[in-house]
Amino acid sequence: MKILVLNCGSSSVKYQLIDIDKNYALAKGLVSRIGMSDAVLTHKPHDRPEVKISGEIIDHIVAIEYVISMLLSPNHGVIKDKSEITAVGHRVVHGGEKFPESVLINPEVMAELRNCIELAPLHNPHNIRGINACQKILPNIPQVAVFDTAFHQQMPKYAYIYGLPYILYKKYGIRRYGFHGTSHFYVSKRASELMKKPLKELKIITCHLGNGASMAAVDGGISVDTSMGFTPLEGLLMGTRCGDLDPAVILHIMAREELSLQEANTLLNKHSGMQGISGHSSDMRDIIQEAKEGHANSKLALDMYCYRIKKYIGAYAAAMGGLDVLVFTAGVGENSPLIRAKCCEGLEFLGIDIDEDRNEEAVGMEALISKDKTRVKVLAIPTNEELVIAQETQKVIDVDKFLKEMSKGV
Repeated sequence: MKILVLNCGSSSVKYQLIDIDKNYALAKGLVSRIGMSDAVLTHKPHDRPEVKISGEIIDHIVAIEYVISMLLSPNHGVIKDKSEITAVGHRVVHGGEKFPESVLINPEVMAELRNCIELAPLHNPHNIRGINACQKILPNIPQVAVFDTAFHQQMPKYAYIYGLPYILYKKYGIRRYGFHGTSHFYVSKRASELMKKPLKELKIITCHLGNGASMAAVDGGISVDTSMGFTPLEGLLMGTRCGDLDPAVILHIMAREELSLQEANTLLNKHSGMQGISGHSSDMRDIIQEAKEGHANSKLALDMYCYRIKKYIGAYAAAMGGLDVLVFTAGVGENSPLIRAKCCEGLEFLGIDIDEDRNEEAVGMEALISKDKTRVKVLAIPTNEELVIAQETQKVIDVDKFLKEMSKGV
């Protein structure tokens, strides 16, 4: 079974074609700068060199047509016909409370997805645009929505309700949802495999540290708390997002600077975080380099970033009543020994003690980075959200086939 996994952004489409029986990607790539004259498609077959194509790609339909043509290409492709694609799995950022698990896409589901746009206006419209494109290009192939929020839907109510009038939750669904669910699920499951212990017996904190960043407390395989909230803005300091903030601060700034709602939203999501503190970059590699060179605000941004992560580690260990495993993943978590070390400084009292050599060697690879005799094992694990999306898509397709057979009396 071959499943095409798509992650559609405002001007990009990330993709992988995954052989689900072998659990590996036959090909992967990225279409960037959609809608611009200098759009680029980067395509990498699993057994051949990467290729790049530049040109005008006006919308997501054209982008996905390019992706399909590359998958079918005699020189760069990995399939001979579109019919070899069993299904398409779409990353959808926000499923609200309507979608606690992955779902086969149909007109009723599409209507509910459009209702979720107000919960994630920066993400869901582009996810929906990708679904619409695939329904036109691959009309007879099943489409499945896999939600970032689904893994966190078993959080206890006291962890996801905000201290606002309860009627606002009932009327508008204002609550903590959490995101990066496929990543938190994958690395917690993989941690249990590496530890050779059942997931149900482990208390795990997972740190998904990329340009967007979140943490989760995973107790017995269930997400019992997570740092992102109603939107992906809450929690950790991120590349361009402010993270945790006194709500009165934005009201004060809006009044003083005479900002509109849209301008305030842009300030919090696009001009804050590491970008806002450092004054020049949201890229952790730039921040680290400039901090080493003595740039005061870059050092401040770095210290703030790691301090918040450390606070959440302590909070989640307390929430779960203990800790067995701490996992670092995503672009920063997988590739920055410095960040991992700074986040774990002073946590020996919790049983966390990094091995300096192991940590330095673990770049972009699975590794134990704590000392042998520490009570809490610290792991670096590259995430694989696309594989989770493919696996979830397979489950939905298999259930759908089973139900159809049952309805026929087979």
